[in-house]
Amino acid sequence: MQCGCSTVIWGGWTRDANARIRACESRPTGMRAILIVRLGAMGDIVHAVPMAAALRARFGDAQIDWVVDERHQDVLELVSVVDRRIVLRTRSASLWRRVTELRRTLARESYDVAIDVQGLIKSAVVARLSGARRVLGFTPPFLRERGARVFYTETQDPGDTAHVIEKNLTLAASLGADVSQIQFPLSVPTSAALDALHARHTAAGDPSFVVLNPGAAWPNKRWSPDRFGAVAQWLRREHGLHSVVTWGPGDETLAAAVVAGSAGAAERAPATSIADLVAIIRDAVLMVSGDTGPMHLATAVGTPIVGIFGPTDATRNGPWAVDDVTVSRFGACACQRRRRCHVARWCLEDVSIADVTGAIARRLRAS
Repeated sequence: MQCGCSTVIWGGWTRDANARIRACESRPTGMRAILIVRLGAMGDIVHAVPMAAALRARFGDAQIDWVVDERHQDVLELVSVVDRRIVLRTRSASLWRRVTELRRTLARESYDVAIDVQGLIKSAVVARLSGARRVLGFTPPFLRERGARVFYTETQDPGDTAHVIEKNLTLAASLGADVSQIQFPLSVPTSAALDALHARHTAAGDPSFVVLNPGAAWPNKRWSPDRFGAVAQWLRREHGLHSVVTWGPGDETLAAAVVAGSAGAAERAPATSIADLVAIIRDAVLMVSGDTGPMHLATAVGTPIVGIFGPTDATRNGPWAVDDVTVSRFGACACQRRRRCHVARWCLEDVSIADVTGAIARRLRAS
């Protein structure tokens, strides 16, 4: 059976996950077809990839399919252990049409188990629509919407797992998978955007670069662009490194502000596909970013990270490598886990330039 693309990067780290993540006593001898439901977003999909990798290692001959929101299909295309990517057309089709299409597509396969990693009523319904004889999800305290529980035939309690990756792995462990190895099997194609960056900076004698990623879907996860610009100046002055500022749809002005504040030490990245973005991040000597999808892609491909965290918990969502460094104000944040903050001063405003440059210095020494 063919599973995915040809050029595969296996990035990952080993932790003693089995010390806290234990499989059920019942270990099935085989699976013919498995369905994973994790609709989005980018970072959440990345956090579910090690679970898919563990299932592939345990059930090498099984068909592993994944249902994904059409807005995040490009991320899943890079995951080499998935056989079929089933796209839920949440934007380009009416509710009736998307449900009809989904049921028709799922009916082509007889799934042994459907795994809802997301914990929403919507994702649980999708898992149930698969017709799988077993529908697996988390116990209610660990669901984003407790009503999802009614659609499961069995549940898994993740216990005291700290990181969301470990939490997701308990689902694979309950099916008998070995979860002691954390793996991110991604296929990273060649990138014209990266080639263009290399050509320009190799000619200038400075091929190494740092990625600065100032954007985030949550406004209160964004560190100030003028401070990112000052960090770019420090990287050039202290380490001789130029910076590439990555951006997504709607972030062009934010990226331009970082470049404007860098005194020529940073440039805006070209428009990129997800595949281009992964290639650029993988080639960087360091990434500095808030809690957002591109940072989690950096984790997956093994790029050193300095993460800047405010309303979200780095212990749960942060970088995975032992040497990565986070600057966090989560403990003092008035809007913990909230998408929008209504207090006069955001917690990220208390993260100074010196805080971040100090973290960068520590991370570069570890590298």
